[in-house]
Amino acid sequence: MSSHHIVRDKQEPALIVANGAACSDELLGQLLEWSPFVLALDGAIDRLTLRGIKVDAVLGDFDSSEQLEEYIARQQPLEVLHRPDQEKTDLEKGIDYLLEAGHRAANIVWATGHRFDHTYANFSNMVKYAGRIELNLLDDHSRVYQLPAVFRKWYPAGTILSLMPMGRVEGIHTSNLLYPLQNDWLEIGSRIGTSNQVVEDGWVEIRHASGALLLGEMSK
Repeated sequence: MSSHHIVRDKQEPALIVANGAACSDELLGQLLEWSPFVLALDGAIDRLTLRGIKVDAVLGDFDSSEQLEEYIARQQPLEVLHRPDQEKTDLEKGIDYLLEAGHRAANIVWATGHRFDHTYANFSNMVKYAGRIELNLLDDHSRVYQLPAVFRKWYPAGTILSLMPMGRVEGIHTSNLLYPLQNDWLEIGSRIGTSNQVVEDGWVEIRHASGALLLGEMSK
């Protein structure tokens, strides 16, 4: 099986592999290369094992795979985390585990597609855990993360950025975007900021005074 242990533990974000639509092998390989710890959520363990990908731990209630014991045996050494709590999703349980283990950042893949309610819940979790762990949700088309009150990053011209409010967000100021916001507001169900675009090569600044604001960096 492929190995990902080339960096020191917790120096780079852990990787959580959920059980949604798979990303490309290229993206998964890039993330595995820099992930010191890989956590598979229940239903993903069979898919990863069959791809020849080694993980460090698997977490869930383990009611979704008839061949679980076989996959666990093929993954050894492996930490098996039985978490039957029905009040939380497997992703929440996985993030809780990483926090308990001292991780402060995680990339999440296979967490979009298949079921939209799961995707929506995963966006909500980014807000729930803000300030405790840095989360990045990735697929072949986008990278989504929660913005701090003041955000500044260099982008090439034409980059598509989507501002996604989780509730109401006020006091938004942007620079170097095609559709600027100046002391403006966004609110889910009313007014959102998808498909904005970087005007020219350079720094983009996004500030907001209150609320939870996600940023989606979209591939063309």
